Amino acid sequence: MVQKNKYNAKKVEVDGITFSSKAESFYYEHLLDLMHDGVVESFEMQKAYTLLDKFPHPKTGKTIRAIKYVPDFEVIYTDGRVEVVDIKGFMKNPVFLLKAKLFMFRYQVPLLVIKYDSKTKTFVEVG
Repeated sequence: MVQKNKYNAKKVEVDGITFSSKAESFYYEHLLDLMHDGVVESFEMQKAYTLLDKFPHPKTGKTIRAIKYVPDFEVIYTDGRVEVVDIKGFMKNPVFLLKAKLFMFRYQVPLLVIKYDSKTKTFVEVG
């Protein structure tokens, strides 16, 4: 079943996994190739990172929920490097930009924001 999301990306299923877009499924397949070639040791999809822990509201005491960031992939290379990858097919919105800054500050891990170029069939970094 194909569904559209708010950015008009079509959901795609590969290996029993539903991806938010074709680009995400292509990157998944790319990572599998890199694992086969011995470049990537492992990767995790949709790993949640806490940017701000939950806390009690100063006046009411009610719990304020944590703020989380869920990128598309965390990649661990065989040389020990860790890279977090987010696939974007749209302009980076203000919420994403803020979460990206908070993520990099808190975790000190590079965040690679890429998109799939259908003309060249490659992934390119989004500035």
